[in-house]
Amino acid sequence: MVGRNLLEHPEIGGFDVLTPRRKDLDLLNYESTESYIRENMPDIIIHAAGKVGGIQANMREPASFLVENFEMGKNLVLSSRRNGVKRLINLGSSCMYPCDARNPLKEEMILSGKLEPTNEGYALAKIGISRLCEYVTREEPDYSYKTLIPCNLYGKWDRFDPLYSHMVAATIKKVHQATLKCDTKVKIWGEGTHRREFMYAGDFADCLIEALRNFDSLPQTMNVGVGYDHTINEYYRIIAEVVGYDGEFVHDLSQPIGMKQKLLDIGRQKAWGWEAKTSLEKGLAKTYEFYLQQEQNGRS
Repeated sequence: MVGRNLLEHPEIGGFDVLTPRRKDLDLLNYESTESYIRENMPDIIIHAAGKVGGIQANMREPASFLVENFEMGKNLVLSSRRNGVKRLINLGSSCMYPCDARNPLKEEMILSGKLEPTNEGYALAKIGISRLCEYVTREEPDYSYKTLIPCNLYGKWDRFDPLYSHMVAATIKKVHQATLKCDTKVKIWGEGTHRREFMYAGDFADCLIEALRNFDSLPQTMNVGVGYDHTINEYYRIIAEVVGYDGEFVHDLSQPIGMKQKLLDIGRQKAWGWEAKTSLEKGLAKTYEFYLQQEQNGRS
């Protein structure tokens, strides 16, 4: 999702971008990764690859979320250093923060407490690669490997398959199907009072463009978010308005909900001089439009 939104950014034409597919570059294989970097010698790398999914996928496959994400990051960082690539942007995740940390979540809170059990494997991998980036820079100051930690993302090119989808994409599909079937009730996991911060993926792509242009001023580790959150109930209500669903919502208290709140502190981001511009309502409308296009093409 991040990569495709970056390639669709109106200002991406100012860069010569390498976009290897999995058949061209297997990041799980160090030799393949090292060979590709040696042959192409990029000026800067954005590490946006990963095995991703929502709470169901993370709970179902914790081993692969840990191993595959750590392996991809390790291979990319170490082979970049070996071949003299001195600038790298690593993408972290808000699940890197302790589950009981006080919100808003500040960058220095990482590794200060217990992780959320439902996505611990993914979080450990992301923390490990972020630390590896710091260690490379510490050992060799000419190498500047930095980490951006986005809040939850949604938007075009998200995955709508319930087996792997995140909350917004899953809700859009669920509410849309309920509307088509004239269902009068849609189920929400938990009480719906837990809070999340979501940013439109197109805005995060804009942040990455700014990071490419102003890499030197970018902090070593920086949260990227919108600075406010909503309850899950509120997201469902707004999505219902976008989709045109007029039924009711019921709560399934037997299902896991993850952290009660995940709101990033964006003080460093503000000081750096960037902010997201897409409102939640506008972003959800664009995402729903994309979902309908994907469904029409048989891809949702």
